[in-house]
Amino acid sequence: MHRRDFLKYSVAGSLLPMLDACEPSPNWRPEAYRKKVLSRVAILRAGRYDAPLKQIILEGLKLCGLEIKGKRIVLKPNLVEFDPKGVINTNPAVIEAAVDSFRSLGAASVLVAEGPGHRRDNEYLLSASGLYTVIREHKIRYGDLNSDDVRATPVRSNFTHFQYLYLPETLYNADLLVSMPKLKTHHWAGATLSLKNMFGVIPGTVYGWPKNILHWQGIHESILDINSTLPLPQFAIVDGIVGMDGNGPLQGDPRASGVLIFGNDLVAVDATAARVMMLEPSKIKYLAKAGDFLGNLERAKIEQVGEKIESVKQDFHIIDDFADLKNLTS
Repeated sequence: MHRRDFLKYSVAGSLLPMLDACEPSPNWRPEAYRKKVLSRVAILRAGRYDAPLKQIILEGLKLCGLEIKGKRIVLKPNLVEFDPKGVINTNPAVIEAAVDSFRSLGAASVLVAEGPGHRRDNEYLLSASGLYTVIREHKIRYGDLNSDDVRATPVRSNFTHFQYLYLPETLYNADLLVSMPKLKTHHWAGATLSLKNMFGVIPGTVYGWPKNILHWQGIHESILDINSTLPLPQFAIVDGIVGMDGNGPLQGDPRASGVLIFGNDLVAVDATAARVMMLEPSKIKYLAKAGDFLGNLERAKIEQVGEKIESVKQDFHIIDDFADLKNLTS
């Protein structure tokens, strides 16, 4: 469906085909089940944004055994709002190094794409964040997922009342989607990592700002249905060089963690990232549910390579509503 055709209909009318009036079925369809026997997650030290990040990212990709040659890659950073402190968004230096890394490994194409949830002016965000300079100097293609053509895709799980999700055509023209979130706390979800970052693939022209329809259905529930329904394999590179704690994801404080975290099981990556933040992943609602069918949550089912969690963990502060996340059990 082309965006211009979709926009002929009112927002109220557009909700009708997305809502399932049937009684809830089991939480997911068989094709949504993605758990592996063992998942590998790599943690590598990266103390500064002016460090040789390309070499670090290449090492992370190698440790995770990711095959790149000939593939069409979409890098999906976290680009939310202008931040003069530079800690809300994925740092442009990490994106630049990722582009260079995937190109050097023989990727057929590398596209950076995002659908910012707050600012509708994508050009402003690109310029203010410093990402536009990287895109221009490296001749990188950039896609605005908020205004992309969309395709109705049946939802593979049943946590919201969505029967279909309207996903950008960009996702159907790629072989690998790389979630590149910032290591941050979140005042509604507890933590925002590679799974939550996929909110940005949902087009604002369909779901509103800041993706209002998703919030109405529930943040935890929407995270699960989005990630169960994405039509292509995923990988994660988490920017934890400088993260954010406290009242994240927009108003928190910088937290220098000095790490990049890699893996092709987003649940395992996020569970590992939560442990680096000294948060209990089994107590983060969406992550606990995702551990049932989307990936491995248990530490015994995650092959940890690179740095050990114990050597890089940081005591991330969280708001009082999520104090229970500090009662670590794993």
